Amino acid sequence: MSQQHYGRSWFEDESPQHTVTVPAFHLDRNPVTNKEFARFTAATGYRTAAEIRGTGAVYGGDYWQMLPGANWHHPGGPGDDADSRPDHPVVHVDHHDATAYARWAGKRLPTEAEWEYAAHGTGWRPWPWGTTWDATRALCAESRADGQLDGLTNWRRYWNDHFAQHGTRPGTEPVGTRSPFGDSPLGASDMAGNVSQWTSSAYELYDPARTYDRMYHAAAGRYMAVRGGGWMHLRFQVRTTERFAAAPDYSNHALGFRCARAAPQGTSAG
Repeated sequence: MSQQHYGRSWFEDESPQHTVTVPAFHLDRNPVTNKEFARFTAATGYRTAAEIRGTGAVYGGDYWQMLPGANWHHPGGPGDDADSRPDHPVVHVDHHDATAYARWAGKRLPTEAEWEYAAHGTGWRPWPWGTTWDATRALCAESRADGQLDGLTNWRRYWNDHFAQHGTRPGTEPVGTRSPFGDSPLGASDMAGNVSQWTSSAYELYDPARTYDRMYHAAAGRYMAVRGGGWMHLRFQVRTTERFAAAPDYSNHALGFRCARAAPQGTSAG
């Protein structure tokens, strides 16, 4: 594997390695889709924060921007219709939106530990399928680029090509497209790429007594933990241990979620 372009401190919040006991739980095989979220809004009249606000975060030609009219109905903005992609993962949902759907469905969001356990199983592995990167098993920037993206300059070339063809429309694909060869050992799809996913856990540092990069200390306790990486990320950002932190009221066109629920008493987690 060639060297990734971020310094070690970028991934320092994944350490120290530690053991977590995870009670038995059920996790949805796939992220929530546009079609499923539409059933929720039709049944309840729910409006997402992006709809109420009137703008949604998208990555434009050069950087993130708040685009008028971008929301889960219109992920890329006006003229882009999610109804044409019913089996793609829903995006432009913040933590409150995702939690509201989960409650309506009789479920909840997974904890960060549950999400990671479902991603790599009882033994650690960097990607759900194993230890060797394979661009055909996950939807991310390197799945559609010509060769590996080893730096931000190469990522920028990929993005310029993507933006020229698709604009701000998200580059998602139907959930489960890369199954079964991209699935985790426990049978969960899209645990690497397609969309990043909310968890129910607050973003906390694994060792509060340790000195991390100041950006991690600034996020700890204020933001929620996000996992999985999405369609515009690099291969190192879709690993099973990669951690993101996002404000609960944040959403964009590469962030979705899946649901979980507790298993009946007496069920084993592994």
